[in-house]
Amino acid sequence: MKIARYTDKDFSAKLRELSADGSLFDAEIEQRTKAILHDVFVRGDDAVLEFTERFDGAKLSAEQLAVTQAELLSASIKADDFLRAAVAEAEKNVAFFAKKSLRKNWQSKNSHGASVGEKFDPFTRVGIYIPGGTAPLVSTALMTITLAKVAGCKEIVVTTPCGKDGSINPAILFAARAAGATEIYRVGGAQAIAALAYGTKTIKRVQKIFGPGNAYVSMAKRLLVGRVAIDLLAGPSDVLILADETANPKFAAADLLAQAEHGSGHERTWLVTTSPKILKTVESEIARQLPKLARKEFISRALQNNGWLILVKSLADGIALTNQLAPEHCEIVTRNARQVSDQIVTAGAIFLGAFSPTVLGDYVAGPSHVLPTDGAGASFAGLTVDQFQRRTSVVEYTSASLKKALKSVKKFAELEGLDAHGKSAETRIK
Repeated sequence: MKIARYTDKDFSAKLRELSADGSLFDAEIEQRTKAILHDVFVRGDDAVLEFTERFDGAKLSAEQLAVTQAELLSASIKADDFLRAAVAEAEKNVAFFAKKSLRKNWQSKNSHGASVGEKFDPFTRVGIYIPGGTAPLVSTALMTITLAKVAGCKEIVVTTPCGKDGSINPAILFAARAAGATEIYRVGGAQAIAALAYGTKTIKRVQKIFGPGNAYVSMAKRLLVGRVAIDLLAGPSDVLILADETANPKFAAADLLAQAEHGSGHERTWLVTTSPKILKTVESEIARQLPKLARKEFISRALQNNGWLILVKSLADGIALTNQLAPEHCEIVTRNARQVSDQIVTAGAIFLGAFSPTVLGDYVAGPSHVLPTDGAGASFAGLTVDQFQRRTSVVEYTSASLKKALKSVKKFAELEGLDAHGKSAETRIK
């Protein structure tokens, strides 16, 4: 891992390095992704099938893209009691949290006495991307599909990568079916996002795309905004731990290692601390714990690329740096952690205290683990159920309330030189 101390002469340069744009704005990834999107737009299923063979090694026909009911039944049979219990527990908490966040219709009277309000309708057809590859994210099925189901979306379309034999991890299939998916397709990467956005003969286009993914998936979502709606920019994972001398170095090291193990190499991890002792001990703990982990090669690559241990002069400096980095996950292990959290305004999710590791948010706590990465937290919030709802304003005037509004309407129409605007209201009164 890289180390930066406020006493270093080049500390400012190191801060610029650690806060540099990540994979979301990589020019080479953008160019490659544009080519994939264009090919799917022009050739539809044929392009999707070619990219699936090239990137996943699976030679499929268009008829084989959709997961069959027989496959879903087989996945259900294979699910053991422990998987069933874990899925049920996570889904219960995610649904509970989502129901609390649902937007509800409202109406009231404005200054003219007219009825104004909003109504919230679920999107009819949504697309959800579930990462596969080296780490099939079973939990993502629950953190996305469950929200769509709670919101009332009728068509919940899932895409996820397949193996070389065309198979999909049965645990993903079980979780997706249990959460409420109505269609599942064995296609991943930027080509899956393109198919959902443009539509192909096999995969009908959706209104909005949800879910995290690798750098190419996130880039595809960013490039397709306008053609389709998206939830947020959720790419390779990152975590920042803000710690003072009260933190447990063993816990901190374990949490940094956990978020570095996804496998893309673009993951980012930061320890920001006011304690030289904590920095040194966490470094030692990482060296001690890493060799014992199954995915140590993936973790080592991520830590080498984007792993930082940072010593700041004061907690205030640590808070400022945290807000600058806008981490996906922010663990606060300091005195008065809740008070400190009030000053963190760009994090995707905040975890307070020694016994709230990020992994709880990843799996079972309740809030969706689909969160903004690469600094997108400065502008985006994490995934919530209301993002599956479409907002529409509703206005209803009577003759009496229109009379009260007419003078101002005519004045605005006059100022803007749009006399037809004024007449469209005035004619009702005359």
